[in-house]
Amino acid sequence: MEGVPQSLLDFITGGKKFLIAGHKEPDGDCIGSQFALASALKRLGKDVILLSAGPFKRTEINRYAGQFLSTLDDKEREGARAVIVDCSEIERVGEIQNLLAGLPLAIIDHHATNTSPEGPNGVLFLDPKAPSATFLVTKVIEALGLSLTGEEAEFLFFGLCTDTGFFRHIDQTGSETFYQASRLIAAGANPKITFNAINGGKSLDSRRLMGLVLARAKPYYGGKLIVSSEKYEETREFGAEGRDSDSLYQLFQSVAGVEAIAIIRQEKPDNCTIGLRSRDKVNVAEVALQFGGGGHKNASGITISGIIDDLEPRIIKAFEVQLG
Repeated sequence: MEGVPQSLLDFITGGKKFLIAGHKEPDGDCIGSQFALASALKRLGKDVILLSAGPFKRTEINRYAGQFLSTLDDKEREGARAVIVDCSEIERVGEIQNLLAGLPLAIIDHHATNTSPEGPNGVLFLDPKAPSATFLVTKVIEALGLSLTGEEAEFLFFGLCTDTGFFRHIDQTGSETFYQASRLIAAGANPKITFNAINGGKSLDSRRLMGLVLARAKPYYGGKLIVSSEKYEETREFGAEGRDSDSLYQLFQSVAGVEAIAIIRQEKPDNCTIGLRSRDKVNVAEVALQFGGGGHKNASGITISGIIDDLEPRIIKAFEVQLG
Protein backbone atom coordinates (compact mmCIF):
# COMPACT_ATOMS: atom_id res chain seq x y z
CA MET A 1 0.00 0.00 0.00
CA GLU A 2 0.98 3.64 -0.37
CA GLY A 3 3.43 5.37 1.94
CA VAL A 4 2.72 8.72 3.60
CA PRO A 5 3.68 11.55 1.22
CA GLN A 6 6.31 13.96 2.51
CA SER A 7 4.06 16.83 1.44
CA LEU A 8 1.50 15.79 4.08
CA LEU A 9 4.12 15.50 6.82
CA ASP A 10 5.42 18.96 5.89
CA PHE A 11 1.85 20.28 5.88
CA ILE A 12 1.34 19.05 9.44
CA THR A 13 4.71 20.02 10.89
CA GLY A 14 4.48 23.48 9.30
CA GLY A 15 1.14 24.38 10.89
CA LYS A 16 0.12 25.46 14.36
CA LYS A 17 -3.70 25.27 14.23
CA PHE A 18 -5.78 22.60 12.48
CA LEU A 19 -9.44 22.10 11.70
CA ILE A 20 -10.11 18.38 11.26
CA ALA A 21 -13.30 17.63 9.35
CA GLY A 22 -15.09 14.53 8.10
CA HIS A 23 -18.04 13.76 5.89
CA LYS A 24 -21.62 14.48 6.87
CA GLU A 25 -23.52 11.60 8.52
CA PRO A 26 -20.21 10.29 9.93
CA ASP A 27 -19.48 6.66 10.68
CA GLY A 28 -16.95 4.99 12.96
CA ASP A 29 -14.13 5.25 10.43
CA CYS A 30 -14.71 8.96 9.99
CA ILE A 31 -14.86 9.95 13.66
CA GLY A 32 -12.18 7.42 14.62
CA SER A 33 -9.83 9.06 12.11
CA GLN A 34 -10.68 12.53 13.38
CA PHE A 35 -10.20 11.70 17.07
CA ALA A 36 -6.94 9.79 16.60
CA LEU A 37 -5.39 12.41 14.31
CA ALA A 38 -6.49 15.22 16.65
CA SER A 39 -4.92 13.44 19.61
CA ALA A 40 -1.63 12.98 17.78
CA LEU A 41 -1.50 16.61 16.63
CA LYS A 42 -2.19 17.83 20.16
CA ARG A 43 0.77 15.74 21.36
CA LEU A 44 2.86 17.63 18.82
CA GLY A 45 1.76 20.90 20.40
CA LYS A 46 -0.85 21.81 17.76
CA ASP A 47 -4.19 23.48 18.42
CA VAL A 48 -7.03 21.33 17.04
CA ILE A 49 -10.74 21.83 16.44
CA LEU A 50 -12.96 18.91 15.38
CA LEU A 51 -15.67 19.76 12.84
CA SER A 52 -18.69 17.80 11.67
CA ALA A 53 -22.00 18.68 10.07
CA GLY A 54 -23.51 15.54 11.60
CA PRO A 55 -26.07 14.20 12.15
CA PHE A 56 -24.70 11.41 14.34
CA LYS A 57 -27.30 8.83 13.40
CA ARG A 58 -25.45 5.64 14.26
CA THR A 59 -25.96 4.29 17.75
CA GLU A 60 -22.27 3.47 18.15
CA ILE A 61 -21.15 7.09 17.61
CA ASN A 62 -24.01 9.33 18.76
CA ARG A 63 -22.41 9.75 22.18
CA TYR A 64 -19.54 11.63 20.52
CA ALA A 65 -21.69 14.32 18.87
CA GLY A 66 -21.01 16.92 21.57
CA GLN A 67 -17.27 16.88 20.86
CA PHE A 68 -17.65 18.32 17.35
CA LEU A 69 -18.40 21.87 16.23
CA SER A 70 -20.43 22.91 13.19
CA THR A 71 -19.83 26.68 13.47
CA LEU A 72 -16.74 28.83 13.98
CA ASP A 73 -16.00 32.52 14.29
CA ASP A 74 -13.31 34.30 12.27
CA LYS A 75 -10.82 34.20 15.13
CA GLU A 76 -11.08 30.42 15.38
CA ARG A 77 -10.40 30.12 11.63
CA GLU A 78 -7.53 32.60 11.64
CA GLY A 79 -4.22 30.95 10.74
CA ALA A 80 -5.74 27.48 10.59
CA ARG A 81 -5.02 24.65 8.19
CA ALA A 82 -7.73 22.12 7.34
CA VAL A 83 -7.56 18.34 7.14
CA ILE A 84 -10.46 16.33 5.72
CA VAL A 85 -10.50 12.60 6.50
CA ASP A 86 -12.51 9.75 4.98
CA CYS A 87 -14.08 12.05 2.42
CA SER A 88 -14.09 11.81 -1.37
CA GLU A 89 -15.13 15.39 -2.13
CA ILE A 90 -15.17 18.59 -0.13
CA GLU A 91 -18.91 18.88 -0.84
CA ARG A 92 -19.46 15.73 1.22
CA VAL A 93 -18.53 17.49 4.44
CA GLY A 94 -21.93 19.17 4.16
CA GLU A 95 -22.82 22.50 5.70
CA ILE A 96 -19.38 23.01 7.27
CA GLN A 97 -17.59 23.30 3.91
CA ASN A 98 -17.80 27.10 4.08
CA LEU A 99 -15.69 26.96 7.26
CA LEU A 100 -12.87 25.38 5.24
CA ALA A 101 -13.06 27.77 2.28
CA GLY A 102 -9.77 29.49 1.50
CA LEU A 103 -7.72 27.51 4.03
CA PRO A 104 -4.69 25.37 3.16
CA LEU A 105 -6.13 21.88 2.81
CA ALA A 106 -5.01 18.27 3.14
CA ILE A 107 -7.14 15.23 2.34
CA ILE A 108 -6.61 11.75 3.80
CA ASP A 109 -8.87 9.32 1.99
CA HIS A 110 -9.26 5.77 0.76
CA HIS A 111 -12.11 6.28 -1.71
CA ALA A 112 -11.21 5.59 -5.32
CA THR A 113 -13.54 8.36 -6.54
CA ASN A 114 -11.23 11.01 -5.11
CA THR A 115 -8.71 12.28 -7.67
CA SER A 116 -7.19 15.53 -6.41
CA PRO A 117 -7.08 17.90 -3.43
CA GLU A 118 -9.07 21.11 -3.53
CA GLY A 119 -7.36 24.42 -4.17
CA PRO A 120 -3.81 25.47 -5.04
CA ASN A 121 -2.46 24.61 -1.60
CA GLY A 122 -4.03 21.18 -1.41
CA VAL A 123 -2.21 18.04 -0.26
CA LEU A 124 -3.57 14.56 -0.95
CA PHE A 125 -2.88 11.21 0.72
CA LEU A 126 -5.06 8.78 -1.22
CA ASP A 127 -4.83 5.00 -1.22
CA PRO A 128 -7.87 3.13 -2.59
CA LYS A 129 -6.27 -0.14 -1.52
CA ALA A 130 -6.42 0.85 2.14
CA PRO A 131 -9.31 -0.78 4.05
CA SER A 132 -10.18 2.35 6.04
CA ALA A 133 -9.24 5.96 6.61
CA THR A 134 -7.99 5.01 10.08
CA PHE A 135 -5.54 2.64 8.39
CA LEU A 136 -4.00 5.68 6.67
CA VAL A 137 -4.17 7.86 9.79
CA THR A 138 -2.23 5.18 11.69
CA LYS A 139 0.51 5.47 9.07
CA VAL A 140 0.49 9.27 9.36
CA ILE A 141 0.83 9.22 13.15
CA GLU A 142 3.72 6.78 13.01
CA ALA A 143 5.39 8.68 10.14
CA LEU A 144 5.32 11.75 12.41
CA GLY A 145 7.53 9.79 14.80
CA LEU A 146 4.87 9.09 17.41
CA SER A 147 3.94 5.84 19.14
CA LEU A 148 0.21 5.25 19.48
CA THR A 149 -1.50 5.93 22.78
CA GLY A 150 -4.07 3.44 24.05
CA GLU A 151 -6.93 5.83 23.28
CA GLU A 152 -5.67 6.46 19.75
CA ALA A 153 -5.38 2.71 19.17
CA GLU A 154 -8.98 2.23 20.32
CA PHE A 155 -10.31 4.84 17.88
CA LEU A 156 -8.16 3.56 15.03
CA PHE A 157 -9.25 -0.04 15.62
CA PHE A 158 -12.88 1.11 15.86
CA GLY A 159 -12.64 2.72 12.42
CA LEU A 160 -10.81 -0.24 10.91
CA CYS A 161 -13.48 -2.64 12.18
CA THR A 162 -16.28 -0.37 10.95
CA ASP A 163 -15.10 -0.24 7.36
CA THR A 164 -14.07 -3.89 7.12
CA GLY A 165 -17.29 -5.19 8.66
CA PHE A 166 -15.16 -6.51 11.50
CA PHE A 167 -12.80 -8.02 8.90
CA ARG A 168 -15.41 -9.98 6.97
CA HIS A 169 -14.68 -7.88 3.84
CA ILE A 170 -10.95 -8.72 3.91
CA ASP A 171 -9.77 -11.25 1.33
CA GLN A 172 -6.47 -13.05 0.73
CA THR A 173 -4.70 -9.72 0.12
CA GLY A 174 -5.39 -8.52 3.66
CA SER A 175 -2.25 -9.54 5.51
CA GLU A 176 -1.17 -5.91 6.01
CA THR A 177 -4.61 -5.10 7.45
CA PHE A 178 -4.37 -7.87 10.04
CA TYR A 179 -0.79 -6.90 10.83
CA GLN A 180 -1.92 -3.35 11.59
CA ALA A 181 -4.87 -4.68 13.60
CA SER A 182 -2.52 -6.76 15.74
CA ARG A 183 -0.36 -3.73 16.45
CA LEU A 184 -3.41 -1.67 17.41
CA ILE A 185 -4.46 -4.41 19.84
CA ALA A 186 -0.95 -4.49 21.27
CA ALA A 187 -1.19 -0.71 21.75
CA GLY A 188 -4.43 -0.98 23.74
CA ALA A 189 -7.41 -1.67 21.44
CA ASN A 190 -9.89 -4.25 22.76
CA PRO A 191 -11.65 -6.36 20.05
CA LYS A 192 -14.40 -7.53 22.40
CA ILE A 193 -15.31 -4.02 23.51
CA THR A 194 -15.14 -2.74 19.93
CA PHE A 195 -17.40 -5.50 18.63
CA ASN A 196 -19.99 -4.78 21.31
CA ALA A 197 -19.80 -1.03 20.63
CA ILE A 198 -20.47 -1.55 16.92
CA ASN A 199 -23.07 -4.31 17.14
CA GLY A 200 -24.78 -3.77 20.49
CA GLY A 201 -27.23 -1.24 21.84
CA LYS A 202 -29.78 -1.56 19.03
CA SER A 203 -33.37 -0.58 19.64
CA LEU A 204 -36.47 -2.71 19.14
CA ASP A 205 -37.59 -0.15 16.54
CA SER A 206 -34.46 -0.94 14.51
CA ARG A 207 -35.55 -4.59 14.31
CA ARG A 208 -39.08 -3.58 13.27
CA LEU A 209 -37.81 -1.24 10.58
CA MET A 210 -35.43 -3.91 9.31
CA GLY A 211 -38.38 -6.29 9.01
CA LEU A 212 -40.29 -3.82 6.83
CA VAL A 213 -37.34 -3.30 4.49
CA LEU A 214 -36.68 -7.04 4.30
CA ALA A 215 -40.31 -7.74 3.42
CA ARG A 216 -40.17 -5.22 0.58
CA ALA A 217 -37.08 -6.70 -1.10
CA LYS A 218 -37.26 -7.85 -4.73
CA PRO A 219 -34.73 -9.83 -6.79
CA TYR A 220 -33.53 -8.83 -10.27
CA TYR A 221 -31.13 -10.28 -12.87
CA GLY A 222 -31.86 -13.82 -11.78
CA GLY A 223 -31.45 -13.01 -8.11
CA LYS A 224 -28.03 -11.38 -8.47
CA LEU A 225 -29.42 -7.99 -7.43
CA ILE A 226 -31.72 -7.28 -4.48
CA VAL A 227 -33.48 -3.92 -4.28
CA SER A 228 -35.53 -2.67 -1.36
CA SER A 229 -36.69 0.64 0.05
CA GLU A 230 -37.60 2.58 3.16
CA LYS A 231 -40.64 4.82 2.83
CA TYR A 232 -40.79 8.41 4.04
CA GLU A 233 -43.46 7.65 6.63
CA GLU A 234 -41.25 4.87 8.03
CA THR A 235 -38.32 7.26 8.26
CA ARG A 236 -40.53 9.67 10.19
CA GLU A 237 -41.91 6.96 12.47
CA PHE A 238 -38.69 5.19 13.37
CA GLY A 239 -36.15 7.98 12.77
CA ALA A 240 -32.74 7.62 11.18
CA GLU A 241 -31.43 6.35 14.51
CA GLY A 242 -33.75 3.36 14.10
CA ARG A 243 -31.69 2.05 11.20
CA ASP A 244 -29.22 -0.78 11.41
CA SER A 245 -27.88 -0.75 7.88
CA ASP A 246 -24.90 -2.99 8.48
CA SER A 247 -27.02 -5.87 9.81
CA LEU A 248 -29.50 -5.38 6.99
CA TYR A 249 -26.81 -5.61 4.32
CA GLN A 250 -25.39 -8.71 6.02
CA LEU A 251 -28.77 -10.43 5.81
CA PHE A 252 -29.18 -9.62 2.13
CA GLN A 253 -25.63 -10.67 1.31
CA SER A 254 -26.23 -14.06 2.90
CA VAL A 255 -28.90 -14.88 0.27
CA ALA A 256 -27.68 -17.47 -2.23
CA GLY A 257 -26.71 -15.98 -5.58
CA VAL A 258 -26.79 -12.34 -4.50
CA GLU A 259 -24.01 -10.18 -5.94
CA ALA A 260 -25.27 -6.66 -5.15
CA ILE A 261 -27.80 -4.81 -2.99
CA ALA A 262 -29.47 -1.41 -3.34
CA ILE A 263 -31.57 0.16 -0.59
CA ILE A 264 -33.41 3.38 -1.48
CA ARG A 265 -34.52 5.57 1.42
CA GLN A 266 -36.97 8.44 1.08
CA GLU A 267 -35.26 10.88 3.46
CA LYS A 268 -37.49 13.81 2.49
CA PRO A 269 -40.56 14.04 0.24
CA ASP A 270 -38.34 15.04 -2.69
CA ASN A 271 -34.97 13.52 -1.77
CA CYS A 272 -33.52 10.03 -1.36
CA THR A 273 -30.34 8.37 -0.24
CA ILE A 274 -29.31 5.09 -1.86
CA GLY A 275 -26.99 2.59 -0.23
CA LEU A 276 -25.16 0.17 -2.52
CA ARG A 277 -23.26 -2.94 -1.50
CA SER A 278 -21.70 -5.87 -3.32
CA ARG A 279 -20.14 -9.13 -2.27
CA ASP A 280 -17.12 -9.31 -4.55
CA LYS A 281 -16.97 -8.73 -8.30
CA VAL A 282 -19.63 -6.03 -8.81
CA ASN A 283 -18.25 -2.48 -8.60
CA VAL A 284 -21.02 -0.43 -7.01
CA ALA A 285 -18.84 2.69 -7.07
CA GLU A 286 -19.31 2.72 -10.85
CA VAL A 287 -23.08 2.64 -10.36
CA ALA A 288 -22.92 5.40 -7.74
CA LEU A 289 -20.88 7.65 -10.02
CA GLN A 290 -23.67 7.56 -12.62
CA PHE A 291 -25.89 9.36 -10.09
CA GLY A 292 -23.31 11.73 -8.62
CA GLY A 293 -22.43 9.47 -5.70
CA GLY A 294 -19.24 7.65 -4.79
CA GLY A 295 -17.47 5.31 -2.44
CA HIS A 296 -15.73 1.95 -2.66
CA LYS A 297 -16.00 -0.94 -5.09
CA ASN A 298 -18.08 -2.91 -2.58
CA ALA A 299 -19.76 -0.10 -0.64
CA SER A 300 -21.00 3.19 -2.08
CA GLY A 301 -23.76 5.73 -1.61
CA ILE A 302 -25.85 8.30 -3.44
CA THR A 303 -27.83 11.36 -2.37
CA ILE A 304 -30.28 12.38 -5.07
CA SER A 305 -33.47 14.33 -5.71
CA GLY A 306 -36.53 12.23 -6.50
CA ILE A 307 -38.90 9.61 -5.14
CA ILE A 308 -38.52 5.86 -4.75
CA ASP A 309 -40.92 4.88 -7.52
CA ASP A 310 -38.98 6.93 -10.08
CA LEU A 311 -35.48 6.12 -8.88
CA GLU A 312 -35.87 2.36 -8.44
CA PRO A 313 -36.08 1.46 -12.17
CA ARG A 314 -33.12 3.73 -12.90
CA ILE A 315 -31.00 2.03 -10.25
CA ILE A 316 -31.96 -1.42 -11.55
CA LYS A 317 -31.06 -0.36 -15.09
CA ALA A 318 -27.68 0.95 -13.93
CA PHE A 319 -26.64 -2.57 -12.91
CA GLU A 320 -27.38 -3.99 -16.36
CA VAL A 321 -23.79 -3.73 -17.64
CA GLN A 322 -22.39 -5.67 -14.67
CA LEU A 323 -25.25 -8.09 -14.01
CA GLY A 324 -27.33 -8.29 -17.19
